[in-house]
Amino acid sequence: MLYLSLFLSVIIGYGVAYGIRTKDTSRFNLLLSFSGAFLLSVTVFEYLPELYQNSENALGIFIMGGILLQLILDFFSKGAEHGHIHIDTKSNSFPFALFISLSIHALLEGIPVAASDHLLYGVLIHKVPIAAILGIFLIKSGFKPWITLLFLSGFALMTPLGSYMSQHFMGIQEYLPYLNAIVVGIFLHVSTTILFESNKNHSFNLIKLLTVILAMGIAYFI
Repeated sequence: MLYLSLFLSVIIGYGVAYGIRTKDTSRFNLLLSFSGAFLLSVTVFEYLPELYQNSENALGIFIMGGILLQLILDFFSKGAEHGHIHIDTKSNSFPFALFISLSIHALLEGIPVAASDHLLYGVLIHKVPIAAILGIFLIKSGFKPWITLLFLSGFALMTPLGSYMSQHFMGIQEYLPYLNAIVVGIFLHVSTTILFESNKNHSFNLIKLLTVILAMGIAYFI
């Protein structure tokens, strides 16, 4: 069920994109803000304290490494992980840089979700609007259907694969605290970027503020 829900979150996001078929992705801003605030809150309230409580290692450098890694991935994906895709759509060739960077991000974010239901909820809520915005990009870019299918199928499989690896690949177990710390850094970067960049001029309006407060409240009380 875990793997299926992670896979279906991308399919649902693309289904929304296919249904509305619009270039205007601003309608996803509130959902992005909710997902960013929820993911950030779950990370700070629950996952980060548990990470330090269960490990005697100095993990700060790995958290900062996760932030740096996400900055590097953003360079190639042009911000797709937090809902802003700024890529030239004139080419019909397979967007390898976007796919590889998104796949690395998705694979890593799957590592901790098997151990935390609340983090799983955060990732699921995060993936739906991201997949919808990505779907709009793929539809409006005029890619051949097989390219879109291959891209979305590969992307949808990465997070379940990361979760499966964390549970069943014995060689990974001893490195899980470090990998999880890297993922925390990725979550911190992505969620805060969503909160500060989802509106023009980095401004907060009242509806967005209330949405963020609601997401934080839900994350705290569940």
